Formats: sequence, structure tokens, C-alpha cells
Amino acid sequence: MKKHRLNLFLPIFALVIVANWPCKVQAADYEPKPTNAYFIKFNPIKAPAPGPLLLKAGDRLAIIGDSITEQKIYSRIIETYLTVCVPELKITARQFGWSGETAEGFLRRMTNDCLRFNPTVATLSYGMNDHRYRPFDVKNGDWYVANYSAVVSSLQNAGARVVLGSPGCVGKVPGWTKSSAYTRDELNVNLCALRDLDIAIAQNANARFADIFWTMFKAGYEGEQRYATTNESYMISGKDGVHPGLAGQLVMAYSFLRAMGLDGDLGTFTVDLGAQTATATGGHAVESFANNTLSVVSTRYPFCAGGEINSDNSLRSGTTLVPFFEELSRFRLVVKNATAPQYQIIWGQTTNTYTTAQLASGVNLAADFVENPFCDAYKQVNDAVAAKQAYETKQIKQVFHSKEARADMDKAVADTEAERAPLAAAIASAMVPVRHSIVIRPVQ
Repeated sequence: MKKHRLNLFLPIFALVIVANWPCKVQAADYEPKPTNAYFIKFNPIKAPAPGPLLLKAGDRLAIIGDSITEQKIYSRIIETYLTVCVPELKITARQFGWSGETAEGFLRRMTNDCLRFNPTVATLSYGMNDHRYRPFDVKNGDWYVANYSAVVSSLQNAGARVVLGSPGCVGKVPGWTKSSAYTRDELNVNLCALRDLDIAIAQNANARFADIFWTMFKAGYEGEQRYATTNESYMISGKDGVHPGLAGQLVMAYSFLRAMGLDGDLGTFTVDLGAQTATATGGHAVESFANNTLSVVSTRYPFCAGGEINSDNSLRSGTTLVPFFEELSRFRLVVKNATAPQYQIIWGQTTNTYTTAQLASGVNLAADFVENPFCDAYKQVNDAVAAKQAYETKQIKQVFHSKEARADMDKAVADTEAERAPLAAAIASAMVPVRHSIVIRPVQ
């Protein structure tokens, strides 16, 4: 075997890495993993727990990364989620994705492109290009750590709290490398090694860590087992092996949102059929409860994820591979003192049947009702976020790095901010209260 090829299992490899970069992690403390041979070469260091809520009211979020960020999918999921699920925080966001970029590349442009907007929170997603689509080597690891650490410290020195994301995984050796010298496993072992280094960077800087690699790697395996067919594979990392479709992007967003410490409690409706009363929490107000029909006005939305369950280009499919609804979108109905064995719950155009015991424990409407009364309003917000983020790519990549901007940067900023302002305002305008009804009907 060629000397440059890596042929070490990660338990030994991780010890070498940890020894080279000081960190607070115990090298023997690894993530639990399935026993399947698919995982045998991978023993990632245990990731830190998310911690309490990182976000504060009025935060300005910068979503930073390479071409996967510039896809404007996970960034849109994050911004839409923060807008509709925690509206009381009034968080605003900008995305700064740049295709082909490394942490070093962002370090060079961050003052010009990002810090001028005074972010108070930042998510980082680097490592994919930094790993250079080859096996790990210490020199490249040193380079990556130095630049990613510098990005974190520069953001923190500017007053931003940081959520450092690891790279994701690859589903195959991407065609643009034009190389058959390395295997998918070799690339993923490298990415997993960078992920372990990211834990050290985050802990040394007292920053949050978003475990994208291991979360996506496990989800991709699970998706392949559940949903692949003889005619089509399930590619969590996207058809090109690197750029995820909607399912993989959902997994990325989940990792970042969990790292922010969000608790996912989006409100509970409690109905007492014996007393014929109803109450609501968390941004919801009961208008009436009569004839087994609960009428509510909501200023907080559940997360809405549609699409085919077996498609790697579906948000709904992604939510089956990570506990998104359980941990980030609990929109619960609790029914007490029910007398029938079963009840139909009718919400919008969908009817689901539950036992009395299930309703007494509480059911998650967000997870169980793919189509629901919030879908149209949610789409309006999501579309407005998409339009704004699309403009942000033009603002940064085309205008801020143009000849005209180099001649007069203040004018370039002022002009583009004037164009962006109505797009940002459209998001707030789209976030309107939703009136909806829940019918609780005994099954005869």
C-alpha cells in the first residue's frame, strides 16, 4: 500500500489527533454507534451536549459556510424556524455562503463581507473543501485548525457567540475530483477526523458545537436501509455525494438548531372533555371550545415539513431520520377525561385517530399532521426568507467584490441595504396570526 494512504482505524487515529491539539476532550470517550460493519472504521469522540438557550432577543444571526451554505436550504430552514417557531426572540439573519470556500477563504473576507453587519450569533459550516477530498494528513489538519480557530476568535472578538459546525459526510467520491485514488471511506475518515478537531476548537474557544458529520452519517445509513430501492439509492449527502438535498439539509439544520439550545416546546392545547374547558400555552389563545371544537388564534407556528417519506430530496423524509419533531417542534394536544375508547382528531383537512390513552398523554400535531392549517402561512414566510437570502448572495458575491465596491464600498453597502430592506420587511409582514380549529370527535 502507498505510504500516503491511511489504513488506521479511528480509535488509534483519534488518539494521535488529540495528542497534537490541546483540548478538554477525553480521548477514550467515543460516540455510541451501530454494530454494523458500515461503521467499523469510525469512532468519533463524544460530542458535547447542546447546553442552555444560546440565543437572545434581537440577535443578528450570520449563517456562514461554503457551497452547501450557498445552496440556501439549511440556512433557510434555520431562518424560517427561528421566525415562526420562536417569534418572541425577533431574530434576524443573513447567509454568507460562498461556493468552494475553506475556513481560510472566509477568514480573508469576513471583515469586508460579514463583520460590518455586527452579527451577535454566527453558525459556521466548513471542512468539506478543507479536507481536500483526500485522506487525512497532519499538515492539512494543522492548517485547518489554525484557520477555523482564527475565524472563531475573530467572530468572538467582534461580539458574536459562535456555533461551530463540523463538515458533513460524503456519499461517494465526487466526480469533480477526477480521481479514483481514494475511497469514500477514506474521505469520510478524514471528515470525521476534522469533526473531532472541531470539538477541540469549540471547547477551547467556549463555543457551541454542531455535530453535522456524525448526525448525517448515521442518518444516511438509516435512510439507505429504510428507503433505498433496487432502482434508486438514498443519498443523504446529495446525488453528487457532497451537496445534500432537502433531507440532508434538514439534518444539518437540526444539528445547528439543537446546538443553539432550543427546547422545541411550541405550545400545548389542553382540553378537558369532562369540564368542557380548554387552555393553551406558548403563543396560542383559545377563542372558544364548544361542541367538541377548539378554536384558537396562534402567533407561533409549528415547523411544517412536506414531501415523500422515502425521498432524499424531502424535508419530511429527513425528519424521520433525526428526532426533529420530538426535540424541536412539539405542538401538543392533550385531552383529559375522555370517555370513548378512541377519538378522531380533525385538524384542517386531515383526520387522525387516537386512543384515549394517547390523547391523555398528549399527541404531537406537528409531527402527525403533514398537511395542517399552518402550511400556507408557513410557506409565505419561507418564500420571503428564500427571496431575501437569494439577494444576500448577490449582495456579497457580486456587489461587495465588484470594481465599483472597491472604488466606493460605503455606497455599495448603502445601495444594497436599501434593496435588501423591503425583502427583510416582507418576512415580518408574512408572519401573521393563524386562526384554526381542532375537532375532537368520539369514534362510535
